[in-house]
Amino acid sequence: MKSVSELGDLRGKRVVIRCDFNVPLDGQTITDDGRIRAALPTLTELRDAGARVAVMAHLGRPKGEANPKYSLAPVAARLSELLGTEVKLAADVVGDSAKQTVDSLADGEIALLENVRYEPAEESKDEAERAELAAKYAAFGDVFVSDGFGVVHRKQASVYDVAKLLPSAAGTLVKKETDILATLTKDPARPFVVVLGGAKVADKLNVIDNLLKIADTLVIGGGMLFTFLKAQGFEIGNSIVDESNVETCKRYLDEAAAAGKQIILPVDVRVADGADFAAKTPQGDVEVVAADAIPAGKAGLDIGPESEKLFADAIRGAKTVFWNGPMGVFEIEEFSNGTKAVAQALTEVDGLSVVGGGDSAAAVRDLGFADEAFGHISTGGGASLEYLEGKELPGLTVLEEDK
Repeated sequence: MKSVSELGDLRGKRVVIRCDFNVPLDGQTITDDGRIRAALPTLTELRDAGARVAVMAHLGRPKGEANPKYSLAPVAARLSELLGTEVKLAADVVGDSAKQTVDSLADGEIALLENVRYEPAEESKDEAERAELAAKYAAFGDVFVSDGFGVVHRKQASVYDVAKLLPSAAGTLVKKETDILATLTKDPARPFVVVLGGAKVADKLNVIDNLLKIADTLVIGGGMLFTFLKAQGFEIGNSIVDESNVETCKRYLDEAAAAGKQIILPVDVRVADGADFAAKTPQGDVEVVAADAIPAGKAGLDIGPESEKLFADAIRGAKTVFWNGPMGVFEIEEFSNGTKAVAQALTEVDGLSVVGGGDSAAAVRDLGFADEAFGHISTGGGASLEYLEGKELPGLTVLEEDK
């Protein structure tokens, strides 16, 4: 993949750049601007080079229709603050406002097109439909820069098809993300520990498959741990479970043992009757019980204190750590301890610590950790996982093609 510097002199050139500004909102307030800040190095490089920059991005799932709820207006305002200069927001994606906004740019100025997912063809499965929209994007630029790592696993018009039409390069963020993930899959410093959490085993099956070959130790928490516990024949009460993958989890445990690798599971868990997500409170009393003795009628909602120590010791002893997925229902204070313990341990790693985007990135910020405390916080949960599964990501492979 070319870098931005390899695109030549960009002064006066029009650059179309895909960023990932799919940030969480509370009304019109951005609650985590990490993805916007992650785009600053490339946008600053382009601005300083004198390029005329048109930014493409999405927010939420407007499903091919203009919807004020998903407007990028809050993003344009925050980006303007961070860059210290006005970022103009077009009122549409490829219509008259977008054309006028892009045409009005002077050297070193940046504009933001409205949410690309307002366009039904953006996510179309029909290649001809996507290509037609991509041609309209390409008309705004002389070159294309891909810097939205969180979407490079998607074959979408603003990610994949436009890169076929213009001289293209990877932005600083995409370069950094792929370099770090390549290190994890090809030549990690050892011991290499992978920490996986989140609700569903199914979301992580291919990752476990691939990383069992590479990692020295897998640490399993979150809702997915209960399918592993059931695979060992333990009672899990009303805890979340993926019945269809109990046998798969048994196989993973057997394969790890045969290969001399560790799969570390919790030895204790925090349980309650349930969780009130709206009120962010537990239902019933919170108790700590042994992982092999969860009472009937109770649901496991976080790892317990002994497990926190067990997991933290494994993490601190590593030279490379990749973490994806919270250890419990971290949004509720009583069930945030496991995730907090894992995050703290990652900050103490003498080596490379990578937080794998998505809920994990949101969790560390919600819990008060600074981005700088970790080796790297990925901006792409799904993209990171698919890379680690060994899949080809269309938004990356298209950048490697000669045009």
